[in-house]
Amino acid sequence: MTTDDRDTIAPETTETTAAATTNRKQPFPAGFLDSISTGWAERPASLPAQRAEAAYTAARRARVSAAFPGARLVIPAGSYKQRSNDTDYPFRAHSAFCHLTGWGADAVPDSVLVFEPTGDGHDVTLYLRERADRTTTEFYADATIGEFWIGPRPALDAVAADLGIPTAHIDTFESTEKDLMVDVDDELTRFVSEMRLVKDPYEIAQMRLAVQATGRGFDDIVAELPRIVDTPRGERAIEGVFHLRARTDGNGEGYDTIAASGPHACYLHWTRNDGAVVPGDLVLIDAGVEVDSLYTADITRTLPVSGTFSAVQRRIYDAVVDAADAAFAAARPGVKFRAVHEAAMAVIAARTAEWGLLPVSAEEALHADRGGQHRRYMVHGTSHHLGIDVHDCAQARREMYYDGELEPGMVFTIEPGLYFQIDDLTVPEEFRGIGVRIEDDILMTADGPVNLSADIPRTADEIEAWIARGRS
Repeated sequence: MTTDDRDTIAPETTETTAAATTNRKQPFPAGFLDSISTGWAERPASLPAQRAEAAYTAARRARVSAAFPGARLVIPAGSYKQRSNDTDYPFRAHSAFCHLTGWGADAVPDSVLVFEPTGDGHDVTLYLRERADRTTTEFYADATIGEFWIGPRPALDAVAADLGIPTAHIDTFESTEKDLMVDVDDELTRFVSEMRLVKDPYEIAQMRLAVQATGRGFDDIVAELPRIVDTPRGERAIEGVFHLRARTDGNGEGYDTIAASGPHACYLHWTRNDGAVVPGDLVLIDAGVEVDSLYTADITRTLPVSGTFSAVQRRIYDAVVDAADAAFAAARPGVKFRAVHEAAMAVIAARTAEWGLLPVSAEEALHADRGGQHRRYMVHGTSHHLGIDVHDCAQARREMYYDGELEPGMVFTIEPGLYFQIDDLTVPEEFRGIGVRIEDDILMTADGPVNLSADIPRTADEIEAWIARGRS
């Protein structure tokens, strides 16, 4: 049955008969209606064991409850989003909803988590659309939620046992004017974002899994480089190879893969991925696997397509390594988050000044008000928080994020780069069209930073050896 066929049927009722006989919809014949509700085996009555994350999500909900005494809080999972006509994007629940329920890739659309105030806290209920009985028309006629179309949906008692949260049917949920809702109430939105700045042990373990799966995805790309080079749109081949790993080992990609070869590497968010991968060029790959809990990695590696860096490519690449190393050295508990970026930019300013690219000295370029000349070649920041969102904690206050202090349990990226546009007349011709970024995922501990992605080759020598191994 094709996707197009899913709307060709409709229940034979007075209200729907007219619509069912127009365009491509057809009414169900009487024989179908007489027999569709019978002949089904009984569903298993056993309940699932509570998932490992439940104790952590209960602690998270307790923090939210304590912060908003007396308030009714509403955290929706969200709904499907239309891609075109009657097709939708794959559903991905709201990050705050996932963080507070533990429901990841298997979350049911249109569910709502509600904190009902009590005298000493909140009663928390998860409202969802329970699976329909097979005697209902929804079972076979609703292409959006009917199990005949999308597969089994969980029962209320199964979800309650799985997540450790009381459940109720979504039809019994009623909103009120006093509700505080995520993405509507600024204070609640900010709080649930900031509480993710420091990860608990479960989250850190999930981040490690995401990074490991992403490393395997990069290994797949390196192994497939010869075929990728032979493909007219080799960037798409890179995207496809990584997608296979992301869907095999996780829920999918945490964001659109950037596969940028040659001059495309100078475009920071190049996701068209429709170019060739040509020997002699560099290819910048920014990709991350999102595991089923929805925690994602965010890794970038820049590879010489031919297997070895040219002298100019290596000079630029090594400068980016130096900037990343300086940022890593600056990251310590109690240090301002912005210090990581400042350390990387000091190296970028120094190298671009040494190469004669700046109209001022490196010191002048780093001046808070009059400087910034080096930023022409690296306009983005060096770090962002990472977790259940690739740009996690995005609604946190500046004083908690950019101006906040690094703490044990924080996970963030270090990702300096240098980008010399193909038509940039301020740089030597041999630099033009070269883009390099190196991005690693960092866990802050009480003893200092740990590079979660350290096992993925990173230095120029390691990269060349990696490609050589992949070809053999």
